[in-house]
Amino acid sequence: MMFAMLAIGMFACGGNEKKLTYYDLKEAESTLFNEDESLNVEVAPQVAEQYCLFVKQNPDDSLADEWLYHAMEINVLLKEADKSADLCEQLLKQYPRSSWAPVSLFLLANYIYDGQLHDTAQAHATYQRLIDTYPQSGLVDDAQKSIEYLGMTPDEIMNKILLERFQEEGEVDTGWVFSDDWGE
Repeated sequence: MMFAMLAIGMFACGGNEKKLTYYDLKEAESTLFNEDESLNVEVAPQVAEQYCLFVKQNPDDSLADEWLYHAMEINVLLKEADKSADLCEQLLKQYPRSSWAPVSLFLLANYIYDGQLHDTAQAHATYQRLIDTYPQSGLVDDAQKSIEYLGMTPDEIMNKILLERFQEEGEVDTGWVFSDDWGE
């Protein structure tokens, strides 16, 4: 807790920002989770800010894109939609060739737009942006499936998956197996 308070004081002082090192980031990161492995919501915003400050101070560092992604990730966990979106856009602008770029788009579409805000139109646009911008990414198939399942409940998704599988195998009369009143 003392470390978090020092971090707040350090960043509140505008022009006297300490030049951060990897050690500082690892030290801050060590406070990110509680003993029960839950997110320490009291210090998480300051840890994310430290990551961002490091990137600001060291934009050409070989790990700057990763620290920026982790700042976004923390804000996603904190359900800070606007900050998450801003950090994703910053990562895409500063580090468009980063391996973290498609991951950040997927995270933004899945957890923020679809999961938290239930904005299927924005989620669809973000998934499509991932597909169009990073066609070689391993997340393209996941993004395409996610578009297909937008707006569906987990039960509807499971039924769709099972229906497709059984139709491919030609083993089941799908009208009977997937009716809403089966088992009554």
